[in-house]
Amino acid sequence: MFRTRASLATLLVATVLAGCSTGGSSGSNSAPAAAAGNDGRCEASGADFAIGKPASAELLEQARKASGSQMARILKPHDVITLEYRSERLNLNVDDKGVVTRVNCG
Repeated sequence: MFRTRASLATLLVATVLAGCSTGGSSGSNSAPAAAAGNDGRCEASGADFAIGKPASAELLEQARKASGSQMARILKPHDVITLEYRSERLNLNVDDKGVVTRVNCG
């Protein structure tokens, strides 16, 4: 009986760990291309031109490329977000009217 429980516990732990190690990207806003020399890490200063402009998919992609990021997202004032830091992700923070107010990495 103990061996059965131990085997099931081991299998459960292996399944949970396998689920945590995905290799793909989780959003449609991500792209594998990155600026040369920064390994896909975000440099927010490259996307400062977006501040004051209305957020759009085109602006997001331009800002992502200019910052050298692998992925980017638009964050609205009341969006629920996780607090993990991703060095390869660009964030465009917008106000209630959809105008970019802040550009940062993470």
